Amino acid sequence: MRILGIDYGEARVGVAITDALNITAQGLETIQRKGSDKIVLKRLDEILSNYEVETIVVGMPFSLNGTISKRAEITQEFVHKLKCKYNKIKIDTIDERLTTVEAHKTMNLLEINKNKKKNIVDTISAVYILETYLNKLKNSLKKNKNRLLY
Repeated sequence: MRILGIDYGEARVGVAITDALNITAQGLETIQRKGSDKIVLKRLDEILSNYEVETIVVGMPFSLNGTISKRAEITQEFVHKLKCKYNKIKIDTIDERLTTVEAHKTMNLLEINKNKKKNIVDTISAVYILETYLNKLKNSLKKNKNRLLY
């Protein structure tokens, strides 16, 4: 079973997915929203029909001081839609502050053409969101394992 990562944006939605063992995260695609979540949900239907996904994690764009921004409120509405539509799949969120900054740094290091950046930045951000979530799961497992040892 896999985990799907989503970077939900105003214009585009980046999507990433884990391997079957939930060890690595790979960018899958960027969905052009065209002002409609229906387009995103239709594409997610197609993705979910191709992969066995047990969890969807959405990056929550909190303000730098940790408060809920207008963008985070809009993202929460999208998460609600996901929970209603995919009620058999676990839907989770994770703090995504600075993932877009990290994605831009990565693209600069790789010297990606600035015209191509717009089309892949959201997918790279989704990978960072998914990696953050995987690290959180691993750290949680380690803590629980250590508690059992003592």
